[in-house]
Amino acid sequence: MTSRPPLPPFTQEAAAQKVRLAEDGWNTRNPEKVSLAYAVDSRWRNRAEFISGRDQIVAFLSRKWTRELDYRLIKELWAFHGNRIAVRFAYEYHDDSGN
Repeated sequence: MTSRPPLPPFTQEAAAQKVRLAEDGWNTRNPEKVSLAYAVDSRWRNRAEFISGRDQIVAFLSRKWTRELDYRLIKELWAFHGNRIAVRFAYEYHDDSGN
């Protein structure tokens, strides 16, 4: 796995930079690129759907961004300590009917 600076322990500036880099990555809407930020054996839950591993992450994000047009994620640093970062996030999109 490639390291993705800034690395812990985090300062306020480094934690904010890490959050911004993650936000920028998601906003590419490139499932393959986004999946590389997660461990090969990552496990996600999205409502009632359970996702395991990068292949399923790519498939999930591909489906998501096919339906959720002009998707935009906003991440904000909520808190940090040592090697942990907490974020608050919101996202917006519209569907093919303009809603």
